Amino acid sequence: MTTATARRTPADKHDERRRALAESALRTLGELGYARASLREIANNSEFSHGVVHYYFTDKLDLIVHCVRHYKASCVHRYDDVVERATSAEELVDLFADKLVETIVDEAPMHRLWYDLRAQSMFEESLREAVLQIDGTLQDMIWRVVSTYGELAGRTPSMEPPVAYGLLDGLFQQALLNHLCGTEGVLDDLRRQVRALMPLLLQPA
Repeated sequence: MTTATARRTPADKHDERRRALAESALRTLGELGYARASLREIANNSEFSHGVVHYYFTDKLDLIVHCVRHYKASCVHRYDDVVERATSAEELVDLFADKLVETIVDEAPMHRLWYDLRAQSMFEESLREAVLQIDGTLQDMIWRVVSTYGELAGRTPSMEPPVAYGLLDGLFQQALLNHLCGTEGVLDDLRRQVRALMPLLLQPA
């Protein structure tokens, strides 16, 4: 028995199982969405029984909030590489636009789930705290990109973080919807729109 194994507490094992359940459930939730996915449906599409899922999560809401927190915790570092690699303002915008397109192509179901959950929080009061917290981390992530862009361009941002986040998130959500609908050219349109918008987020030179 290794030291690491010996030190694992029941609480550690409980958290690990919840993470494993969340990763498994995310696939079903991304396909079915909030309204259509029950705990039984999630269990039927995973290697875990309904009883096991219900043991670790009190209800569907508890599971979904945990799933989205788990997923978005990894997402908040998605653009760190963009910030670190860019050596000019123009390169940062190109890398950022490409990364936005990449994540739509590779992770559309997860983004669809996030927007579904955010919309549901308008009606489910118990969702609001988690949604606001996650939204705040995403805003901070986008602001790091905008701030770095301003530093590389030698200019200061022209608007506050919530405004910059709202504008870029709006473009992203619109592109995601059109991508899911099979609209041609939507990903190239997103690149073009991001390149046009980013300079407007900074004060004039």
